[in-house]
Amino acid sequence: MEFILIAAVLIFMLEYTKKIDTRKFIGDTEPYFRFLMEEDYEFLLNIRYGGDLDVNKLFGLRVRNGILTIICLIFLFTMYNASFLNVLVAFIIGFVVFKMPYTKLRKYYKNNLSRIDSLLPYYLKSLEILIQHYTVPVAIGKSIGDAPEIFKPGLRRMIDRINSGDATVDPYMEFANNYPVRDSMRMMRLLYRLGIGSQERKQERLMMFSKTVSSLQNKARETKYKERLNHMESQTMVMLVCTGIGVMLVILISMMMMF
Repeated sequence: MEFILIAAVLIFMLEYTKKIDTRKFIGDTEPYFRFLMEEDYEFLLNIRYGGDLDVNKLFGLRVRNGILTIICLIFLFTMYNASFLNVLVAFIIGFVVFKMPYTKLRKYYKNNLSRIDSLLPYYLKSLEILIQHYTVPVAIGKSIGDAPEIFKPGLRRMIDRINSGDATVDPYMEFANNYPVRDSMRMMRLLYRLGIGSQERKQERLMMFSKTVSSLQNKARETKYKERLNHMESQTMVMLVCTGIGVMLVILISMMMMF
């Protein structure tokens, strides 16, 4: 314990006298851990908290918490038995602390998957109305204000690339990769094709686009209905089990009173 207190006081004094800067140290080392960032981390953050988030800052906080956990545990284990196993346990626990925020984001995404998947079809339906009067890039730009919060950063990046002269499918595919919800890849390809070609072909593709969006909306409604039905069935089963247990307890008590 004395060793930990001495180490803590020493670190505090060095930090206070500006001899060391722990924030700068963690900030300098954070890029070396960037390979640990999950591919869908930014997407999950947008789903949970909306846009305008500093992803690198939040990832840096995860790295900091993991490193501090490892250091504290190594100091703690040193008091008793400084073995390789203890050091390994410290690294494992530190990695768990590092992964915990991502795990919570994944859990939130899975628990709200049907609601999140339903956002894209309803957004595309409103976009379809605008496309009837404007070109696809102009319609996308006008739709950003009323789009779901989680899609706004991706839509802004997509429209910026299109306005800068990128006439390929890449801006649309980048959006689909950043937001891998149900059928996002297929819908972005349809949206890209809708923006190219003659006016006659545009009407034909717009009809195909409209039918596909309506189909996605129907799927979202069916999924929502099934979830409600499953929830009602589970609640009914809980009520039946509780009622059965209650009846059995009443019968058992009645029998014991008879004796």
